[in-house]
Amino acid sequence: MSHQDPTDGAERPVVRPAARSGSFGERLGERCGDRSEVDEEFSAFYRSAIRQLVAFLIHQGAELHVAADIAQDTMIKAYRSWTELHRPRPWVHKVASRALVRMVAAVREDLVERVPEPTSLLACPDAITEWEGRYDMLPVLRSLPARQRQVLAWTLAGYKPGDIADELGLPSDTVRANLIKARRAAAAYLKNAEAQQ
Repeated sequence: MSHQDPTDGAERPVVRPAARSGSFGERLGERCGDRSEVDEEFSAFYRSAIRQLVAFLIHQGAELHVAADIAQDTMIKAYRSWTELHRPRPWVHKVASRALVRMVAAVREDLVERVPEPTSLLACPDAITEWEGRYDMLPVLRSLPARQRQVLAWTLAGYKPGDIADELGLPSDTVRANLIKARRAAAAYLKNAEAQQ
């Protein structure tokens, strides 16, 4: 099939876009099947990572209810970007850590008239103090400067100094130095606490 070009009158072949394989219904079915796989994959990741992510944020100094909120928001972002994420675990740690830093930097006070509603991550809001009291490291972590607390929280989450440096965009030497200082400060804190007992 050809058509005549109005500018010079010459015959030109008609070029049609290549036909897609399969009907629209088949393509839609493939996408739905892929979505189901994606949902299952994300669900497995969520179940394995959410509690660790909350603990990671608590180790950085967040209150339990704040950590639970940030972790949930981060997981929503992860779900929306799931097909593009190649390393989801470090990604959620980085996004959650940045969200916590932004929240702390904003220094805004949210007045709450009532206790937050229970959720699967925060089953009984009244038990927050009791839960935090069970973790001996929390007071130690909260006594550290922000950068040392951040590096130690990443370490407690299972990351090596080189990985932490990559994720936070810091030189490896800076991460190692902060980790050494954090460990020394934690040891001194615990020794002082033992001496007072």
